[in-house]
Amino acid sequence: MKELELKYGCNPNQKNAKLSLQNGQELPIEILGGRPGFINLLDAFNSWQLVRELREALNLPAAASFKHVSPSGAAVGVKLSAAQKKAAAVDDIEGLDDSLLACAYARARGTDRLCSFGDFIALSDDCDLTTAKIIAREVSDGIIAPNYSEEALEILRSKREGKYIIIKMDTEYKPPMAETKEVFGISFTQDRNDSKIDESLLENIVTAGNNQLPAEAKRDLVVAMIALKYTQSNSVCYAYDGQTIGVGAGQQSRIHCNRLAGGKADNWLLRHHERVLNLPFKDDLKRPVIDNCIDAYINGNEEDVCAEGVWQKYFKTLPKPFTKEEQREYLDSLNVAVSLGSDAFFPFSDNIERAKRSNVKYIAQPGGSIRDDVVIEACNNYGITMAFTGLRLFHH
Repeated sequence: MKELELKYGCNPNQKNAKLSLQNGQELPIEILGGRPGFINLLDAFNSWQLVRELREALNLPAAASFKHVSPSGAAVGVKLSAAQKKAAAVDDIEGLDDSLLACAYARARGTDRLCSFGDFIALSDDCDLTTAKIIAREVSDGIIAPNYSEEALEILRSKREGKYIIIKMDTEYKPPMAETKEVFGISFTQDRNDSKIDESLLENIVTAGNNQLPAEAKRDLVVAMIALKYTQSNSVCYAYDGQTIGVGAGQQSRIHCNRLAGGKADNWLLRHHERVLNLPFKDDLKRPVIDNCIDAYINGNEEDVCAEGVWQKYFKTLPKPFTKEEQREYLDSLNVAVSLGSDAFFPFSDNIERAKRSNVKYIAQPGGSIRDDVVIEACNNYGITMAFTGLRLFHH
């Protein structure tokens, strides 16, 4: 197949949309189900690159949950604790621990379940039955993977009355070095960003004290940086335990990226609080409604999910409010070491102040600001270890 006709472009009024290679060669994909649209394929190709690079860098199966050309979540295959399984809504999946790929997707989807509603999924490895069982019950637009087991493909083809988008990616495909895009009828050409992200980027520790990064921190910083490589800029990413836990994408100010990502990271940590894990939901609630209610409960904006203004209609018994003071006490009590990556330098120390509030202990950023010394000093004050990578990761 050398050309693929799409449903439409970014919007339904943008007709005559198609996919092809400039050199006229065969497309590196096979459509096994559904009919992808323009944005579906932007998500598919960006997310595929992300999981492929995670796989190569960390030698673990990887998964991503994409929305609007940025990851809602990305992760490698690390087994989940009992609390993490419940928070990610996969505590009833049999055989989860036997599939690291399924663990990776459970984590990626569990990063931000509210934002992952209607996601496009990327898997670094062949989709297996356990992973397909997780995907089957979530609201999702499609998936890209190297291949699919027969059982997995049967399950996925039954989604959305057979309209679920299933893409098989040619793992041997290598894009040309030069990439071109058009804006307003004008062509832009540049070398594609083929920078390799691995632990070697973390050798330039610029903070005082202990200059050693634990293996877990190196892993999480690599996860964050590779995720940032495929996140619309400006962007900041918080990571922990082999997964992103907060992605702040597409903000004009770096501190706003940081606040957005840090707030999502706090939300992820708070979802593991015993009170949140045991909210007394009514038995007939659908999964997206539960996700919405959990987010509203933590953020104290119950009115956003109450079409009739009756918060209690979702619960068997009305839960006690989770006050900001209680949340702060819980977050401060956690013995966790969160990692943070930034796609460009921090221009002010306010970003370090914000990071500290979300239990950040390790940072990777390019460096190069005229205020690097102020940022380093702030890290030293809080015992945060920071590496200058020398690599900017803007993505547009």
